[in-house]
Amino acid sequence: MPIKPDYKMILPLTVQNLSFRVGTTIILNDIDFSLEHIGPSLIVGPNGAGKSVLLRLCHGLLRPTSGKILWATEERSRASFDQAMVFQRPILLRRSARANIEHALALRGVPRPDRRIRSMSVLEQTGIMQIATRSARVLSIGEQQLLALARAWSFRPRVLFLDEPTANLDPNYTRLVEEIILKINESGTKIIMTSHDMGQVQRLAKEVVFIYDGCLKEHQLAGDFFSNPKTEAAQYFINGKLVG
Repeated sequence: MPIKPDYKMILPLTVQNLSFRVGTTIILNDIDFSLEHIGPSLIVGPNGAGKSVLLRLCHGLLRPTSGKILWATEERSRASFDQAMVFQRPILLRRSARANIEHALALRGVPRPDRRIRSMSVLEQTGIMQIATRSARVLSIGEQQLLALARAWSFRPRVLFLDEPTANLDPNYTRLVEEIILKINESGTKIIMTSHDMGQVQRLAKEVVFIYDGCLKEHQLAGDFFSNPKTEAAQYFINGKLVG
């Protein structure tokens, strides 16, 4: 069953003067950008730059200290319903792979007959039908991450947030996850993803949001970012050097 969400109903995502602090520590400072539906947008930067916090703010898991996060839709509850997120470490229930998907769909109000159809569809599309009846807790970390992607895809989100989804995976599962990410993108879901792997960014990104030390340094199309970085911080980061 094809999954064709119309992400034009929710985008652009506009971030205005966004800041986030914990006590006196500034995590993000005065961030501004807008993301359209042109392809996968990757938020990149070194560890500790604030990438994951920015992703959680955009998804609504955290509240900004100041600034705004705006969607095209004026209905905040609708915008929240149209999103999904997958973390570095999958959060799965003590039940079968298929039941994990169907339970999540039930929580979203999907009628029972449709849950089975959707779950079987995404299990097939992600290539993990063979684990449908296995307990999610005994799956390998790679299988668990594929299941987490399948579960998120079953929601038919207009926007899917991915927080370093291959950080804990070996090269084979990294490749499989990247293939699924591109499938989800091609199906019509906007991908917004964090990564510090420049090879992965080159493979997946249509545009790059580069964060360093809590500040937005660059926002460019991926080709322009790699061929003509505008800041010294980006130049160092692309070349795998310590930022001065």
